[in-house]
Amino acid sequence: MLKKIKYFQTVVQCNSFSEAADECYISQSAISQQVQALERELGVTLLKRENRRFTLTPAGEYFYRQSLILTADFDRLCKETAQIAQGDAFTLHIGYLKGYGGPEFQKAVAEFAAKYPDVSVDIKTGNHEDLYRLLRTDKLDLILNDQRRAFSNEYINIILTTIDCHIEISTRNPIAGMGHVNAGDLRYIPCILIASKEQQEHEQNYYREIYGIISPVIFAENLDEARLMVVSGKGYLPIEGGALPPQYAETIIRLPLCRNKIPIHRNYCAFWKADNAGFYVEEFAEILKAQFDKNK
Repeated sequence: MLKKIKYFQTVVQCNSFSEAADECYISQSAISQQVQALERELGVTLLKRENRRFTLTPAGEYFYRQSLILTADFDRLCKETAQIAQGDAFTLHIGYLKGYGGPEFQKAVAEFAAKYPDVSVDIKTGNHEDLYRLLRTDKLDLILNDQRRAFSNEYINIILTTIDCHIEISTRNPIAGMGHVNAGDLRYIPCILIASKEQQEHEQNYYREIYGIISPVIFAENLDEARLMVVSGKGYLPIEGGALPPQYAETIIRLPLCRNKIPIHRNYCAFWKADNAGFYVEEFAEILKAQFDKNK
C-alpha cells in the first residue's frame, strides 16, 4: 500500500496524472490504476474526477495530509534502522536553558551516553529565545526550555516539571532573613539575569512583564558567573530548579519569589519538532522525563 500512497501523493502534488506518471517513471494509465486500487483498499473516494481534471474529496484531503506524516516517518524509520544496523555515526543535537539550576539534564545526558555509546551528543546552552531559534532553524533536535508561549502543534511539547521560582541572594543582605520576597521588595537591589548580549533586552522585558521585576538589571554570561556576583553582593539572581550547590551553602540563601504575594511558578518542558521525532530524539526525551519524575 505504501507505494500506492506515494503515487497518490505525487498526483496531488503535480495536480496532474500525466506529470505524476513522468515523475514516477510509469505510464499514465498505470498510475491511475494504482490510485484507483488505493481507493478500493480504503473503501473511500479520494479524488473527484471531472473529465481530465480532479479535486480532492474531504476524505482525500484528510488522507493526503496525514499520509505525508506517515511516509516521512516511514522514511526516517528506514534510515535510522540502517544507521543502527550499520553502526553509522549519528549526532544528537540538544540544548538546555543556561539559567536552569537542576541536575536532571546532566544526568539524562550521562545515562543516554552510557546506553548509546556510538551516538555523538552535541550540547548547546542559551536563554529561552536562543534555544527556540536554534530549534526552529533545525540547529538543535531537542531542547530543555521554559514555557513562555502557548504550545504549538508544530512541536512535541512535554511538561517535565512545574517549579516554584526563587531568588538567590547573599546571606549578608538583610533581606536574607525574610521567609519569602515580593518583586517589589527588591526594587533597590540589582537583578542579575543570565543572557547573551543579543538577548539581554528581551530577557529583561520578560522578567519585568511576567515577574514584576522593577529592579535595575545587570547581566551574567552563565550561572557560575551569576552566583559569584550574588556572593560579592552585586545583586540577586532569579532561579528555578535544583538545590543550592553545597559550596554556596554559607554564602547564598534561596527565598521564594512572589508577585503581589502570590508565588510565581514556571513550567519546564522538552520541545522538539513534530517532523523530527526520530528514535534517538524520543529516547533522550524519555530518559530526561524519567530524571524529572525521580525528583517529584
